[in-house]
Amino acid sequence: MDKTIGIIGGMGPLATVDMFNKIVTLTEANIDQDHIHIIIDNNPGTPDRLNFLFRDGESPEKALVQSAIKLQSMGADALIMPCNTAHYFYDAIKKYVSIDFINMVDETAKEIKKALPFCKRVGLLATKGTYSTGVYDKIFTPYEIEVIKPDIEGQGYIAELIAAVKKGQKTFNLTNIYRVLEDMKKEKVEIFVLGCTELPIAFQKFDIKEKYIDPTTVLACSAIRYAGKTVRIQNS
Repeated sequence: MDKTIGIIGGMGPLATVDMFNKIVTLTEANIDQDHIHIIIDNNPGTPDRLNFLFRDGESPEKALVQSAIKLQSMGADALIMPCNTAHYFYDAIKKYVSIDFINMVDETAKEIKKALPFCKRVGLLATKGTYSTGVYDKIFTPYEIEVIKPDIEGQGYIAELIAAVKKGQKTFNLTNIYRVLEDMKKEKVEIFVLGCTELPIAFQKFDIKEKYIDPTTVLACSAIRYAGKTVRIQNS
């Protein structure tokens, strides 16, 4: 029996749209009825993760838990959350629901080991919140993958790129971004992890050329398989 996927969304809304779009376009389907039943709680009112982590702002945990419970009550068989920083609250959310909760970071680690079995170092591009909470370090360490991060200045440039997507900018000067990527490659980074859900949008929108893995695509494929559907084969 096919299963229903619940999306804890709104962080941000465009990243939620991107996740929904990826699930739809990556599902092998010929008619409407071949697609997955998806329930989305797009709550942009969820308190800002960075404000909580760095500026004594309100914790988003309550809103995330409420979203999870709501999606379960509406019939979701499993939850996904297209926000990297919010995975800091993954364990706290999971305690309040009895359905499965697919962890995007863990699924990404599995996919890297599958695609690059001997990979030892990845370059993490993310928000300051994701870096500081060590979400990727904690999950990637058991897979024997070292997480390399940009220096403080580089993190600032990545933050500017993320902000550009949130603001809906149509252009962006990539000079500093390419500088960050080149500096990280000097540390023997084998592939970049786009550890913020706005970054896959940025890489596509601004045509950034680099070898990377997109956790949101990985999560979309995992959700498709969980729901009992087949992932559409993509042209290389």
